[in-house]
Amino acid sequence: MFPYNFIGYWGEEKQDFFSQRRRGTERGGKEGKFVWNVVYIGCESVASLPEDTIAGISAAGVFDNLDVWVRLEEDRLILGREPFGKVSLFWTQQGGVIWFASQLQLLLEVIEKPEVSISGLYGYGCFSYVPNPLTPVNEIFAISAGTEVVWEDVGSPQFRNIYQWCESKEDIQDENTAVSQLQVLLKNSAEKQVADLEDEPVGVFLSGGLDSSVVAALLVEAGVKVRAYTLDFGKFGISEYPYAEKVAEFLNIPLVKVDASPKNIKNALVPTIKALDLPFGDGVTVPLYLLNQVASQETQVIFNGEGGDQLFAGWTNKPLIAAGIYQGEHPNKAEGFIQQYLRTFHRFWGYEGRVYQPDVYAQIQGLNAQKWLLDALDIHFCPSLLHRLRRASLMLKGAQNIHPRATALGFAHGLGVRSLFCDLILAEWTFQLSGELCLHGACEKYILKRAVENWLPPEIVWRQKRGMGVPLTSWCLNDFWHDIGNWLNPGILKAENIFYPDIASQIVTGQLGGATQGRRVGESLWLLVMWQLWRNHVFGEKLGTKSWNHPFILPNWLWKKYKQFQI
Repeated sequence: MFPYNFIGYWGEEKQDFFSQRRRGTERGGKEGKFVWNVVYIGCESVASLPEDTIAGISAAGVFDNLDVWVRLEEDRLILGREPFGKVSLFWTQQGGVIWFASQLQLLLEVIEKPEVSISGLYGYGCFSYVPNPLTPVNEIFAISAGTEVVWEDVGSPQFRNIYQWCESKEDIQDENTAVSQLQVLLKNSAEKQVADLEDEPVGVFLSGGLDSSVVAALLVEAGVKVRAYTLDFGKFGISEYPYAEKVAEFLNIPLVKVDASPKNIKNALVPTIKALDLPFGDGVTVPLYLLNQVASQETQVIFNGEGGDQLFAGWTNKPLIAAGIYQGEHPNKAEGFIQQYLRTFHRFWGYEGRVYQPDVYAQIQGLNAQKWLLDALDIHFCPSLLHRLRRASLMLKGAQNIHPRATALGFAHGLGVRSLFCDLILAEWTFQLSGELCLHGACEKYILKRAVENWLPPEIVWRQKRGMGVPLTSWCLNDFWHDIGNWLNPGILKAENIFYPDIASQIVTGQLGGATQGRRVGESLWLLVMWQLWRNHVFGEKLGTKSWNHPFILPNWLWKKYKQFQI
């Protein structure tokens, strides 16, 4: 019966909506003057839920610890989401009825004429995900992580924060104390998350990086049967396999290499779009779909290393710290800190006039992408810069991007999804750390490395962090060259009146902007491709007429020679 999704409503009158196609386990009733009904899709029965809870989902499949919930309290409807953001939850108001669902596409059928949200589109172009509480569809909204939305009546909802990531007044500075405490916290998290598991094997997505390797080591230490899965991008990507293999040999666990060749990526592209439900523009999503696909043949629960960067100050903290210091010393001579943070996403912010056609560009002139970062970077919750950056990573890159897409991909393959770093006690403890225990000189995630240095080979613990080596630029300029002409066809783009018809050729020729070079070429093209495919395969918009007037109709080598001749 696990995993599943749900759709339901709450209002003054019973709704005759649920089609046979959506039938599953149905529950309904009346509370006070309001009628409610929920259909759980993908299961024959639903585990016992807490009192007053009419719907809920746990990413891990542990129902005494829900990640999203729908509760009734007398004449009040409450929709809520835990602070890590592992599962998505959406709502829309149609007349006197509040509809809610764990998938956006389930609510599309409720709205008579769904329209693309320009605000959601613009946010996606800035971040590669749609910032909460927006969605890519007008009239449908997302519940933000760590938030409850409450309706006293079918009218305007009230929003309340149920959790805030806050810097602790306590400050752990002694390294040995921090190491011993962190080791205990990591082991406790592992023990809690395997407590319901019996003898069946569990999977681990093992990149050979620090975080996933730590998770694998902790699971082995906890006595769980572990099978590891790693990606093979072939000759073009940054190979993870040698590092993953070293970890697997050290821990004595089997390792499965998953073929992430261009052919397999292309075949999995549309299924990934449908599984994700929302548009996510990062290149890692399709490879992760392949990992889930293979793992689901051998296990029902998968562990990942997601969350380690957010807890222990990984990613782009060093340049942001420099920017914060520089701004403090020269407030009138530096670009604003929030603008600096926006640039770390490396998307279309700052290039709007070259990306969006005039009608859309005019509409986004009134939007300010910086406002979507203000709460996460609020100095009142985290006065010190490093903790503020960690809060932002948890609220933005974690809760709105990494965790919900990981769960969605797992659910599409019938997998429960767990991360040892998504432990509230552990996360709260990290806000007690002094800054130099997280960022020790140039060494990021220093205290985590110190805590686990005896659990893993030193070349794994102390090697420099690298992102997943997805060869997007190579794929787009070689294997997917002709496909780009179909996915981002100028005839279709012109008819949609959102992106400039020649945006793809502008990107591959470097004319979009100086920062769109090298790996950014593939990232920018992929961002657009994922949006266009989402619009077609999830949103359900029909494509316009294709144009044959574009460079992708030629072989890549011939087009390059033609460009040289023009010069």
